[in-house]
Amino acid sequence: MVQNLEFHRMDVLSEQGEAFFFLVDFLMKNVKIFPQNDIENGSLLIDFPNVTNVSKDQTTIPNFDWKSYPEKLEDYQRGFDIVQENIRKGNSYLANYTRKTEIQAGLSLADIFSFSKAKYKILLPNEFVCFSPETFVQIIDHKIVTHPMKGTIDANIQDAEKLLKNDPKEKAEHYTVVDLLRNDLSIVANNVRVKHFQRIELIKSRQKNLLAMSSEIEGDVKQEFKNKVGSILQKLLPAGSILGAPKSKTLNVVLDAECYDRGFYTGVGGYFDGRNLDSCVMIRFIEKENGKLFFKSGGGITHQSILRREYEEMKNKIYVPIY
Repeated sequence: MVQNLEFHRMDVLSEQGEAFFFLVDFLMKNVKIFPQNDIENGSLLIDFPNVTNVSKDQTTIPNFDWKSYPEKLEDYQRGFDIVQENIRKGNSYLANYTRKTEIQAGLSLADIFSFSKAKYKILLPNEFVCFSPETFVQIIDHKIVTHPMKGTIDANIQDAEKLLKNDPKEKAEHYTVVDLLRNDLSIVANNVRVKHFQRIELIKSRQKNLLAMSSEIEGDVKQEFKNKVGSILQKLLPAGSILGAPKSKTLNVVLDAECYDRGFYTGVGGYFDGRNLDSCVMIRFIEKENGKLFFKSGGGITHQSILRREYEEMKNKIYVPIY
């Protein structure tokens, strides 16, 4: 299988201590590997905390006309009801349901990449731009850390942080994802522990500021997985925070409910520097398709979910962090 060959190639490169960047799509069927020379020649553009191949020259942000055209509530509801039905049947207890929304940004993908402010930025020219706030896994000196992000709220709501941390649905959703990621990490690591729980981060944009809730889980990479980036990814993907639980059954639920191809959205992008790894979940994602731009967004659905609230959350996440 091509999939296995590409992950094996990652293992070979990481065992040899060679630097590379990678992209893995949601279903782990499309894997792209960019050796150091591809990064240097600009085959894709990346701006991560510890690596970038773009200049940081300050330029004036142009005025842009941002418009989005979300689907109607009743169209969103069709997939939502499929998820809820499967939750009632016991096939899932948390499913990340996503939609694609046509947008008009008044900016090119390259412009959005250049002017956005985010922890992780990726541009695959003429295909997609990603400006993600969510770390997937980091490996530093054989210690592996993951930062699942689950739970968002409009930052302008009074007592937003308190409401987010104590909302029964958001709290249950976050607990579930933390437990899922802790279990996933234990496949490739020993001594897995939650280091920080329910950390709140502010995400700014010109459209709307959001508060997002994340936690930090760490462990010590098992001997058989040391210097094997591909093998680790195969065990951990798809990322639990953008799929749900239990993973295998929830994947079928999500595919049935969404009826569109996520592609690289909610996949993973990362950089191995020859020794250590940093990677992100590719959320906050705009894709070019037949000359049009589409923003892909969504959120976690549980038995406590209220249709209109989930619909509004999906729409709230349609933004660019340009300000």
